[in-house]
Amino acid sequence: MTYAMTAQMRENKGRQAKKERAADKIPAIVYGQGAEPKAVSIPRGEFVRVFRKAGFSSLIDLAVDGASPVKVVIKEVQADHLSMEPMHIDLHQIRMDKEMTAKIPLVFTGESKAMKQDGGTLVKSMDELEIRCLPANLPPEIVVDLSVLNTFEDAITVGSLKLPEGVSAEGDLENIIATVARPLTEEELKKLEESSLGDVSQVKTEGEEKKAAEAAKAAEEEAAKEASK
Repeated sequence: MTYAMTAQMRENKGRQAKKERAADKIPAIVYGQGAEPKAVSIPRGEFVRVFRKAGFSSLIDLAVDGASPVKVVIKEVQADHLSMEPMHIDLHQIRMDKEMTAKIPLVFTGESKAMKQDGGTLVKSMDELEIRCLPANLPPEIVVDLSVLNTFEDAITVGSLKLPEGVSAEGDLENIIATVARPLTEEELKKLEESSLGDVSQVKTEGEEKKAAEAAKAAEEEAAKEASK
């Protein structure tokens, strides 16, 4: 699928950023190998629509001031810490003849025998994978087939994944992506329940502490009255 955005050059990079946001535009910087960094602004609505679908792992055709589009990926989005609205964007311009690295989301499919028949619980250790490939081979997602998890000893590792042609994984191939945890026995569940009850029984509510303090104060006052007689 092809994603596209438009942008306009920004003359001033300081105070003008506030004016851009007030005009419902987002300040951005475009940079990359062999490309002069460009300060641009992108219509907010346009960016939000593309970002929801493309995320950080899809190529986007970016046309600046009506020029021929260049290939970019969204590298970073700085958001307001209160509203979580995007405040600034970093776009990395891509050379189609050079390999790139990207973090691709993992999509889990299939049924595990250890889960369905033996009552185990799926344990995911990763939800994205860093890969290397030419931009043209960049996958939007990587599928993880859970049907290979037949026992509690089975594990899906980075090296066991079936990656698309031209795509290789970065990092340790022995890193575990998913396993199935054995269900707790009745004895283990009983111990866990007793432990939880013990912890709860030791907790005093604020009301109980207040009553205890008032009772202690009343006792002190009564003792003082008796001593003064």
